[in-house]
Amino acid sequence: MISVNQALEIVQNNINPTQHSELKDTKNALGNVLYRDIVSPINMPPFNQSAMDGYALHLHESSNYQIIGEIKAGDDSHPTLQKGEGVRIFTGAAVPESANAVVMQERVSITNQNLILDTKVSLQENIRPIGEQVNKDQIALKKGTVLTPAAVAFLSTLGITKVSVYKKPSIAIIVTGNELVEAGQSLTYGLIYESNSIMLTSALNSLGYPNVKTHKVDDNYEHTVDLLWEAMSAYDMVIISGGISVGDYDFVGKALQELEVKELFYKVKQKPGKPLFFGKTKSCVVFALPGNPAAALSCYYIYVQTALQIMSGNSSYTLSKTIAQSQSNYVKKGNRSQFLKAIYKHGNVEILEGQSSAMLQTFAIANAFVVMPESLQTININDDVEVILLPLN
Repeated sequence: MISVNQALEIVQNNINPTQHSELKDTKNALGNVLYRDIVSPINMPPFNQSAMDGYALHLHESSNYQIIGEIKAGDDSHPTLQKGEGVRIFTGAAVPESANAVVMQERVSITNQNLILDTKVSLQENIRPIGEQVNKDQIALKKGTVLTPAAVAFLSTLGITKVSVYKKPSIAIIVTGNELVEAGQSLTYGLIYESNSIMLTSALNSLGYPNVKTHKVDDNYEHTVDLLWEAMSAYDMVIISGGISVGDYDFVGKALQELEVKELFYKVKQKPGKPLFFGKTKSCVVFALPGNPAAALSCYYIYVQTALQIMSGNSSYTLSKTIAQSQSNYVKKGNRSQFLKAIYKHGNVEILEGQSSAMLQTFAIANAFVVMPESLQTININDDVEVILLPLN
């Protein structure tokens, strides 16, 4: 059994970005990762641009100016200003080449078309020069950049309508168990409604992984082997829920061994989620998660999501962590690392009741994990604790 840090390191060292790309409309590329550098096709801004509502001036020694016109944003106007002349101008408008400063409207006095400066104005003041953000033929965004809303907007300001991004992996989710039935069916004695496939699919969809297929297999060894073989042949990643422990009807581990999946680790010294498997074939990454829902989702957030981000080109991805002040007392049983469901707000964190690996009610309101490493047994109110922030969408 290995530590949490060892398990994460093994995941990071054994996952590579996909070698495949796809072309996406810029407006639909949010959350994707650039497959190649983006070279700007234009200067941005493409003209000297006013940063303020005010007056574009051709400076001279006097504080008096004659206003000879007006330029609004979007106007195609090219007046030539002599020294001592200016134009009324608005934010975003093109500054005439003959103007060498824009003065804020709050810093002048106007009588008819005569302007008097209230304060000194510097050369190029309030003018955004051509190419201030990026010059034509310069790299605007580098390969490996995650396309955030700001990045998508920036590319749109350059007139870029399509981008080459890392192709996101195809994913199969396999849930195991004779006791599982689909919601909406009759729930007879001994059966429970299956939720892990919906939970994992929702988590994947929320992060922009739409190519997800779910399968269910009963507790039968031959059926498990056959389905795993089909899934690993067809998908980039297979996520298995349940059947990875050592019970009489847990066939996943044995099936993976028969299919010659290279085991990179099995069992992590953590709670919840100790019976976690990570392995791969030449073409497929395999995670076998515990069947208990809270344990499965915890393992997904810590390990599976890390692997997916790297596969999708985000090689620098790390878990979102912070330090917070605990508003709860907690005593840990045993010596495993523990991920405690919690609510984080404004630098404080409350550890929630109901930490069972089988319970989702607490998870449903949590937005963070409080991390208790192996060496830590007790958390007291006002202690500083490590927190992992969950990507809730």
